[in-house]
Amino acid sequence: MRELAGKTAFITGGAAGIGVALGRAFAGAGMKVMLADIETDALNAAVKNLQDISPDVSGTVCDVADAESVERAAKAAFDAFGKVHVVCNNAGVAAGGGIDHISLDNWRWVIDVNLMGVLHGIRSFLPHIRAHGEGGHFVNTASMAGMQPGLGLSPYCASKFAVVSMSEGLAMQLQPLGIGVSVLCPSYVRTRIGESGRNRPARYGQSQPLDPASPAAATVAAIARNIDAGLAPETVAARVLDAIRHDELYIFTHPGMRAEVEPRFAAILAAMDRVSPP
Repeated sequence: MRELAGKTAFITGGAAGIGVALGRAFAGAGMKVMLADIETDALNAAVKNLQDISPDVSGTVCDVADAESVERAAKAAFDAFGKVHVVCNNAGVAAGGGIDHISLDNWRWVIDVNLMGVLHGIRSFLPHIRAHGEGGHFVNTASMAGMQPGLGLSPYCASKFAVVSMSEGLAMQLQPLGIGVSVLCPSYVRTRIGESGRNRPARYGQSQPLDPASPAAATVAAIARNIDAGLAPETVAARVLDAIRHDELYIFTHPGMRAEVEPRFAAILAAMDRVSPP
């Protein structure tokens, strides 16, 4: 989709971080924008802020883990702007993992938001985009954690690996229909994902504090420092805009990421070589 002006974008997790940066980039490109988020006050503030760029910005409350909530948000977008062309399944959360504390509530919450939230977005918008026939593009937010298992046994890694696979398969099926797919795989970005628990629904139970002396606590502290020093969300959004225009499947944002994935790829190829015929 090289021409974005006049088209409409729908963005989950749109009230902050990468989501609101995407909204700002799309509005600056002349698009109509619907921000969707579970956090009402932040959503209202983000919409007001982006309306300084364009009057064609609106917002709708949405819990991406709830398929019916996503359906309602999609209808709000259709009612406000008619056709939707770009769908950014961007909402995401993080919760503790590792081998010392395997919490089923954490796993269910992260999988429901990070993976099922993407599926709900595809399910709600794909029939609409196919029907209007003007082309479109899905941007599914994964992570470098979906390319290399550096976080160990983690619901976050598991969900992001799944989003990468889902996006690859979706791209093959939609390419003949003139609908693009990108999977966004950033490394550390200055967002509030470390504070995901602020929006954790009661149905997933309370997050249990980590033992400050545990390896998991040390990992979380290191991640927080890396996020604070991470890339600006606006830089990521500019990269996404360019990738949509050039129909790129993989969106990488940080220099040096090749070195992070090469050991995994090398181990896979070596294992295959061991079963190759002589």
